[in-house]
Amino acid sequence: MDNSKYGKHIVQTLQLPARMTSNPERMVGYAKYAKRILWMDAQVVPGAFQMNTSWYTGVPTEKTAENIQHSHNSDEIIGFFSGDPQNPYDLGGEIEFWIEDEMHLITKTSMIFMPRGMKHCPLIIRRVDRPIFHYSVVTEGQYNWATGQK
Repeated sequence: MDNSKYGKHIVQTLQLPARMTSNPERMVGYAKYAKRILWMDAQVVPGAFQMNTSWYTGVPTEKTAENIQHSHNSDEIIGFFSGDPQNPYDLGGEIEFWIEDEMHLITKTSMIFMPRGMKHCPLIIRRVDRPIFHYSVVTEGQYNWATGQK
């Protein structure tokens, strides 16, 4: 952010990992249904764990990376938040989210805890009536899949 002693801890611009920017087709596909806001990990801020944020604005028309079941070598929290501050618990859409072999239909603002090693996804955006704020936090310095690929 600036040249101050602690300004390096503040992220205000999107800085994606090289593994994501090296796949322009994926970035173009993602932009059709979501707007990535910020990304933080140990490459952006040394010592940080990984967090990314996006607004879901539509429904993907093709298969996405989120459709691949996977797990992580560390814990993860996944969130979906209503874009309506007057009705903060009505998601304004539907997200199909799989945990192991169980399908869950998310229609309310939600946070999901995924313990290390637990398989999850696909994450299928079924309906978006208004933007849905999405984030994920992985307690490692990078977003790595133990199974599947990112």
